[in-house]
Amino acid sequence: MNYWLWFSSLEEIEVRAKHELLAKYQNPERIYHLSKKSWFKIKGISEENWNSISNSKDISKIEILEQKMKKYQIGQVTVADENYPQKLKNIDFPPVCLFYVGNWNLIYNHCIGIVGARNASNDGLKNAKKMAEELSSQNISVISGLARGIDGKAHEGALLHMGSTIAVIGSGLDVVYPQENFELYKKIMKNGLIISEYVLGTRPYPMHFPARNRIISGLSDGIIVVEASPKSGALITVDFALEQGKNVYAVPGNIDSIQNKGTNALIKEGAILYRGIEDLE
Repeated sequence: MNYWLWFSSLEEIEVRAKHELLAKYQNPERIYHLSKKSWFKIKGISEENWNSISNSKDISKIEILEQKMKKYQIGQVTVADENYPQKLKNIDFPPVCLFYVGNWNLIYNHCIGIVGARNASNDGLKNAKKMAEELSSQNISVISGLARGIDGKAHEGALLHMGSTIAVIGSGLDVVYPQENFELYKKIMKNGLIISEYVLGTRPYPMHFPARNRIISGLSDGIIVVEASPKSGALITVDFALEQGKNVYAVPGNIDSIQNKGTNALIKEGAILYRGIEDLE
């Protein structure tokens, strides 16, 4: 029985609560065997939550997930494992499990995150690809979120060189979102690394993407923002990066473009202006 896999499948329990449970009971096997009475002592657990947790204990469901993981050659690293990334252990409430496909060793490279607008301009897309290619040519792994726009172009550019790329997604590894990036997903599987904290079959719910962003910044040694409106999701990644003590870089752009207002504001607020690899600190 893969108790870590079962524990990761509990969507009713937030990551913070999972860490509190691990701190109290040490491992998922002990948590699996908790009584109903013990579960109700946990803040926020309702009768509905308990019913769902109880149903999740069906061993056959976990075995099916294990079989699918084997079929798709998906690896699993838990927060208790020696090869769990130290950079992630240093953030608040890291994923209790990481599921991955591809070259796990990329995780130990010097890593830079590239994030930005989904509806990016042609100049923004061109810059993201060029900058990612330059970083990857120096054996730096480029991390992004496999979204349309800046993310996708960053992955494309990084795949051209040995540093390659790491995609962190907000769904199970068998759920490609957005579908337009399906071919890119396959290329990253073959020549890069794809990571998720969600078990197979998990849909890309909106709440998963801010959570995904903490992993992007956590694994990165710095974050480059290429185009972002004032309300861009990329700025959530920036907030996580600042909390984690990471350098934040911003690519300057046209002052009249809404897609550059966020990045230009970051520079005004103290982000490092980024034009190329020579600006990395």
